Amino acid sequence: MTIRVAVAGAGGKLGSVAVRLIEESDDLELVGRLGSRSSLDEMLGADVLVDMTLPHVSPGIVAFAVEHGMKALIGTSGWSADRILDLERRVASSDGSGAVVIPNFSLGSALGTAFATVAARFFDSVEIVETHGTGKIDSPSGTAVRTAELIGAARAGLGPVQAPHTDQRARGQQVASVPVHSLRMLGVGAQQQVIFGGAGEQLTIRHDTISAHAYEAGILLALRAAAEVSGVVVGLDKLIDLGIAEPSGEPPRPTVREQ
Repeated sequence: MTIRVAVAGAGGKLGSVAVRLIEESDDLELVGRLGSRSSLDEMLGADVLVDMTLPHVSPGIVAFAVEHGMKALIGTSGWSADRILDLERRVASSDGSGAVVIPNFSLGSALGTAFATVAARFFDSVEIVETHGTGKIDSPSGTAVRTAELIGAARAGLGPVQAPHTDQRARGQQVASVPVHSLRMLGVGAQQQVIFGGAGEQLTIRHDTISAHAYEAGILLALRAAAEVSGVVVGLDKLIDLGIAEPSGEPPRPTVREQ
Protein backbone atom coordinates (compact mmCIF):
# COMPACT_ATOMS: atom_id res chain seq x y z
CA MET A 1 0.00 0.00 0.00
CA THR A 2 1.34 3.41 -0.98
CA ILE A 3 1.28 6.13 1.69
CA ARG A 4 0.41 9.56 0.29
CA VAL A 5 2.43 12.28 2.03
CA ALA A 6 2.37 16.07 2.12
CA VAL A 7 5.36 17.93 3.57
CA ALA A 8 4.96 21.35 5.18
CA GLY A 9 8.25 23.21 5.35
CA ALA A 10 9.44 21.28 2.30
CA GLY A 11 12.20 23.77 1.53
CA GLY A 12 13.77 23.71 4.98
CA LYS A 13 16.66 21.65 6.30
CA LEU A 14 14.63 18.70 7.57
CA GLY A 15 11.77 19.19 5.13
CA SER A 16 14.04 18.84 2.12
CA VAL A 17 15.49 15.63 3.59
CA ALA A 18 11.95 14.28 4.06
CA VAL A 19 11.00 15.18 0.48
CA ARG A 20 14.04 13.37 -0.93
CA LEU A 21 13.41 10.25 1.16
CA ILE A 22 9.75 10.12 0.11
CA GLU A 23 10.63 10.48 -3.56
CA GLU A 24 13.22 7.70 -3.26
CA SER A 25 10.87 5.26 -1.47
CA ASP A 26 8.68 2.73 -3.27
CA ASP A 27 5.92 2.78 -0.63
CA LEU A 28 5.64 6.58 -0.27
CA GLU A 29 4.18 9.14 -2.66
CA LEU A 30 4.69 12.91 -2.38
CA VAL A 31 1.33 14.61 -3.04
CA GLY A 32 1.99 18.01 -1.49
CA ARG A 33 5.01 20.25 -1.06
CA LEU A 34 4.07 23.23 1.11
CA GLY A 35 6.11 26.38 1.66
CA SER A 36 5.48 29.58 3.59
CA ARG A 37 3.13 30.94 0.91
CA SER A 38 1.19 27.73 0.30
CA SER A 39 -2.47 27.27 1.07
CA LEU A 40 -3.18 24.60 3.66
CA ASP A 41 -5.61 23.09 1.19
CA GLU A 42 -2.57 21.82 -0.72
CA MET A 43 -2.18 19.04 1.84
CA LEU A 44 -5.68 17.67 1.23
CA GLY A 45 -5.59 14.21 -0.26
CA ALA A 46 -2.59 13.13 1.80
CA ASP A 47 -2.70 10.26 4.26
CA VAL A 48 0.07 11.81 6.36
CA LEU A 49 1.16 15.41 6.86
CA VAL A 50 4.84 15.82 7.71
CA ASP A 51 5.30 19.08 9.62
CA MET A 52 8.85 20.47 9.43
CA THR A 53 8.01 24.16 9.84
CA LEU A 54 8.53 26.73 12.61
CA PRO A 55 7.29 26.67 16.22
CA HIS A 56 4.86 29.57 15.81
CA VAL A 57 3.10 28.17 12.72
CA SER A 58 3.27 24.44 13.44
CA PRO A 59 0.19 24.15 15.71
CA GLY A 60 -2.12 25.71 13.13
CA ILE A 61 -0.82 23.48 10.33
CA VAL A 62 -1.16 20.34 12.44
CA ALA A 63 -4.64 21.36 13.64
CA PHE A 64 -5.79 21.69 10.02
CA ALA A 65 -4.48 18.22 9.20
CA VAL A 66 -6.10 16.63 12.25
CA GLU A 67 -9.43 18.33 11.60
CA HIS A 68 -9.41 16.85 8.09
CA GLY A 69 -8.78 13.32 9.36
CA MET A 70 -5.12 13.08 8.41
CA LYS A 71 -2.29 11.57 10.38
CA ALA A 72 0.50 13.96 11.34
CA LEU A 73 4.22 13.50 11.80
CA ILE A 74 5.57 16.50 13.71
CA GLY A 75 9.27 17.23 13.53
CA THR A 76 9.03 20.91 14.45
CA SER A 77 10.54 22.04 17.76
CA GLY A 78 8.53 23.81 20.44
CA TRP A 79 5.90 21.16 21.14
CA SER A 80 5.59 21.55 24.91
CA ALA A 81 3.56 19.32 27.21
CA ASP A 82 0.66 21.79 27.00
CA ARG A 83 0.69 21.75 23.20
CA ILE A 84 0.76 17.96 23.16
CA LEU A 85 -2.16 17.82 25.61
CA ASP A 86 -4.18 20.06 23.28
CA LEU A 87 -3.16 17.87 20.33
CA GLU A 88 -4.38 14.76 22.17
CA ARG A 89 -7.78 16.42 22.65
CA ARG A 90 -7.99 17.33 18.97
CA VAL A 91 -6.99 13.85 17.83
CA ALA A 92 -9.52 12.24 20.18
CA SER A 93 -12.33 14.31 18.64
CA SER A 94 -11.37 13.71 15.00
CA ASP A 95 -12.12 10.36 13.37
CA GLY A 96 -9.18 8.75 11.62
CA SER A 97 -6.52 11.16 12.79
CA GLY A 98 -3.42 10.48 14.88
CA ALA A 99 -0.03 12.06 15.44
CA VAL A 100 3.60 11.19 16.06
CA VAL A 101 5.73 13.93 17.65
CA ILE A 102 9.50 13.49 17.24
CA PRO A 103 11.78 15.99 19.03
CA ASN A 104 14.82 14.44 17.30
CA PHE A 105 14.90 11.94 14.42
CA SER A 106 18.41 10.70 15.21
CA LEU A 107 18.69 7.14 16.52
CA GLY A 108 21.81 8.14 18.48
CA SER A 109 19.92 10.98 20.14
CA ALA A 110 17.09 8.63 21.15
CA LEU A 111 19.60 6.23 22.64
CA GLY A 112 21.42 9.04 24.45
CA THR A 113 18.15 10.13 26.02
CA ALA A 114 17.39 6.53 26.98
CA PHE A 115 20.78 6.11 28.63
CA ALA A 116 20.28 9.38 30.51
CA THR A 117 16.92 8.17 31.77
CA VAL A 118 18.53 5.03 33.18
CA ALA A 119 21.34 7.00 34.85
CA ALA A 120 18.92 9.51 36.39
CA ARG A 121 17.98 7.11 39.18
CA PHE A 122 21.58 6.85 40.36
CA PHE A 123 22.69 10.51 40.47
CA ASP A 124 21.09 13.42 42.29
CA SER A 125 22.94 16.15 40.36
CA VAL A 126 21.87 16.37 36.71
CA GLU A 127 22.21 19.21 34.22
CA ILE A 128 21.84 19.45 30.44
CA VAL A 129 23.91 21.56 28.03
CA GLU A 130 22.63 21.67 24.46
CA THR A 131 24.35 23.44 21.58
CA HIS A 132 23.06 24.53 18.18
CA GLY A 133 23.98 27.05 15.51
CA THR A 134 22.60 30.57 15.47
CA GLY A 135 19.76 29.56 13.15
CA LYS A 136 18.08 27.50 15.87
CA ILE A 137 15.13 29.65 16.91
CA ASP A 138 13.80 27.94 20.03
CA SER A 139 15.56 27.20 23.29
CA PRO A 140 15.75 24.88 25.08
CA SER A 141 15.66 22.45 22.19
CA GLY A 142 12.81 19.96 21.97
CA THR A 143 15.31 17.18 22.54
CA ALA A 144 16.55 18.77 25.77
CA VAL A 145 13.01 19.30 27.02
CA ARG A 146 12.11 15.70 26.24
CA THR A 147 15.25 14.42 27.95
CA ALA A 148 14.61 16.50 31.07
CA GLU A 149 10.98 15.38 31.26
CA LEU A 150 11.96 11.72 31.03
CA ILE A 151 14.65 12.21 33.68
CA GLY A 152 11.98 13.75 35.91
CA ALA A 153 9.67 10.77 35.29
CA ALA A 154 12.45 8.31 36.08
CA ARG A 155 13.03 10.09 39.41
CA ALA A 156 9.35 10.28 40.33
CA GLY A 157 9.93 8.22 43.48
CA LEU A 158 13.19 9.97 44.37
CA GLY A 159 12.27 13.62 44.13
CA PRO A 160 13.73 16.48 42.08
CA VAL A 161 17.39 16.67 41.17
CA GLN A 162 19.76 18.74 43.31
CA ALA A 163 20.00 22.10 41.54
CA PRO A 164 21.26 24.86 43.86
CA HIS A 165 20.95 28.59 43.17
CA THR A 166 18.43 28.26 40.34
CA ASP A 167 17.05 31.68 41.29
CA GLN A 168 20.05 33.08 39.39
CA ARG A 169 19.40 33.47 35.65
CA ALA A 170 22.81 32.11 34.70
CA ARG A 171 21.83 28.73 36.19
CA GLY A 172 19.70 27.94 33.16
CA GLN A 173 16.03 27.11 32.71
CA GLN A 174 14.59 24.36 34.87
CA VAL A 175 12.62 21.65 33.08
CA ALA A 176 11.21 18.95 35.38
CA SER A 177 13.71 20.27 37.98
CA VAL A 178 16.69 19.76 35.61
CA PRO A 179 18.71 22.91 34.73
CA VAL A 180 19.03 23.22 30.95
CA HIS A 181 21.63 25.50 29.34
CA SER A 182 21.29 26.45 25.65
CA LEU A 183 24.22 27.62 23.52
CA ARG A 184 23.52 29.27 20.15
CA MET A 185 26.82 29.88 18.37
CA LEU A 186 28.56 30.17 15.03
CA GLY A 187 30.75 27.28 13.91
CA VAL A 188 29.01 24.49 15.80
CA GLY A 189 26.78 21.52 15.01
CA ALA A 190 24.01 20.04 17.13
CA GLN A 191 25.15 18.58 20.43
CA GLN A 192 23.58 17.55 23.73
CA GLN A 193 25.40 16.70 26.94
CA VAL A 194 23.62 15.30 29.98
CA ILE A 195 26.00 15.68 32.92
CA PHE A 196 25.56 13.62 36.09
CA GLY A 197 27.42 14.33 39.31
CA GLY A 198 27.93 11.95 42.21
CA ALA A 199 30.25 11.52 45.18
CA GLY A 200 33.74 11.63 43.69
CA GLU A 201 32.65 11.02 40.08
CA GLN A 202 30.99 12.47 37.02
CA LEU A 203 29.21 10.82 34.09
CA THR A 204 28.57 12.64 30.80
CA ILE A 205 26.30 11.28 28.07
CA ARG A 206 26.99 13.22 24.89
CA HIS A 207 25.51 13.06 21.43
CA ASP A 208 26.76 14.96 18.37
CA THR A 209 24.95 15.28 15.06
CA ILE A 210 27.54 15.48 12.30
CA SER A 211 25.24 15.68 9.26
CA ALA A 212 21.59 15.47 8.26
CA HIS A 213 22.13 11.84 7.27
CA ALA A 214 21.66 11.07 10.98
CA TYR A 215 17.94 11.82 10.63
CA GLU A 216 17.12 9.67 7.62
CA ALA A 217 16.36 6.31 9.26
CA GLY A 218 14.31 8.01 11.97
CA ILE A 219 12.25 10.03 9.48
CA LEU A 220 11.33 6.94 7.49
CA LEU A 221 10.55 4.90 10.61
CA ALA A 222 8.37 7.67 12.08
CA LEU A 223 6.62 8.38 8.77
CA ARG A 224 5.59 4.77 8.28
CA ALA A 225 4.51 4.53 11.92
CA ALA A 226 2.47 7.74 11.61
CA ALA A 227 0.42 6.22 8.78
CA GLU A 228 -0.90 3.58 11.20
CA VAL A 229 -0.89 5.40 14.54
CA SER A 230 -3.92 6.01 16.71
CA GLY A 231 -3.78 8.68 19.39
CA VAL A 232 -0.58 10.64 19.97
CA VAL A 233 2.88 9.10 20.31
CA VAL A 234 5.84 11.22 21.46
CA GLY A 235 9.48 10.36 20.84
CA LEU A 236 11.48 8.12 18.53
CA ASP A 237 12.20 5.94 21.57
CA LYS A 238 8.55 4.81 21.49
CA LEU A 239 9.02 3.47 17.97
CA ILE A 240 12.21 1.52 18.68
CA ASP A 241 10.89 -0.10 21.86
CA LEU A 242 13.21 1.26 24.53
CA GLY A 243 10.51 0.96 27.21
CA ILE A 244 10.91 4.40 28.84
CA ALA A 245 8.21 5.68 31.21
CA GLU A 246 6.09 8.65 30.21
CA PRO A 247 6.68 12.00 32.01
CA SER A 248 3.29 11.47 33.69
CA GLY A 249 4.70 8.36 35.35
CA GLU A 250 2.36 6.10 33.40
CA PRO A 251 3.67 2.94 31.68
CA PRO A 252 4.63 3.36 28.01
CA ARG A 253 1.60 3.26 25.73
CA PRO A 254 1.40 0.66 22.95
CA THR A 255 2.84 2.03 19.73
CA VAL A 256 3.11 1.08 16.10
CA ARG A 257 6.46 -0.36 15.12
CA GLU A 258 7.95 -0.77 11.68
CA GLN A 259 7.01 -4.09 10.11
